[in-house]
Amino acid sequence: MVPLQVDKANLTQNQIKIANYISKHLQQVLLSTEKEIASEIGISIASVSRFWPVIGYQNLKAFKQQMKKELEVSPARKIRGIQPNPAQQKTYLTMEKSISLLQETFDNLHPAKFQQAIDCLFRAKKVYVLATGPSKGLGELFVYRIKRFGITIQLIEHHGNEILEDLLHLTNQDVVVLFAFGRLLPEEKIVLEYQRDIHYQTIMITDQLIADFTSLATITLFASRGDTNEFHSMVAPTLLIENMILGLSMKEKEQNIERLERLSALRKKYEKDLPR
Repeated sequence: MVPLQVDKANLTQNQIKIANYISKHLQQVLLSTEKEIASEIGISIASVSRFWPVIGYQNLKAFKQQMKKELEVSPARKIRGIQPNPAQQKTYLTMEKSISLLQETFDNLHPAKFQQAIDCLFRAKKVYVLATGPSKGLGELFVYRIKRFGITIQLIEHHGNEILEDLLHLTNQDVVVLFAFGRLLPEEKIVLEYQRDIHYQTIMITDQLIADFTSLATITLFASRGDTNEFHSMVAPTLLIENMILGLSMKEKEQNIERLERLSALRKKYEKDLPR
């Protein structure tokens, strides 16, 4: 997160409240009006309007424009900012950092929504997974594991306007799982828009707690990948995916155990012909 550089010694009590609110809720502020900010803090709109010149901006619009520029961090800058762990020179993503990402994920995981996602996947006639870029490995892992439970599931391989070839076959009994890390891709936007016509279900996994697109999916689950200007870890998203896999395995536990036992028997039978 971009820190707010303000000398609080020169601020009024209301201005300190605004500065503290911005520091803790920058993403929300970038999507808010002055009226909404004032309502959240419990002060007047005029107090919010007077705040921006105090910290060097003409108005809220100018503040938003500058913050968005600073939040646009390239992969090179993320790597440049990484420092080795002094205690263990060969590690970079520390155990403490990984635990903090996992903790943030679990703190924002709503059990009812998570169970709703599991039920939705279990009832689906077919599950489609749209995963690109850094989320592609997660999508492939999800498909690989879920197939074992007898669920019909496939990756959406097409991109650009070719994705319409997959959308053509969607029905109101299907579910699309998509990953929206950082922003919403054009293909994902189309998938979310088209559900209004066909009424299939969508499950979004995102690292954005507050964004204008997180409410577009039927169910949205959060997985932390770190602050905007950091190297983005997939530790927490991977754990979330694995929990979804385990949740589905419990829906027909005995049948799934039987399927896995048959898989083990097949591996043993053909281990000489198909070594692992």
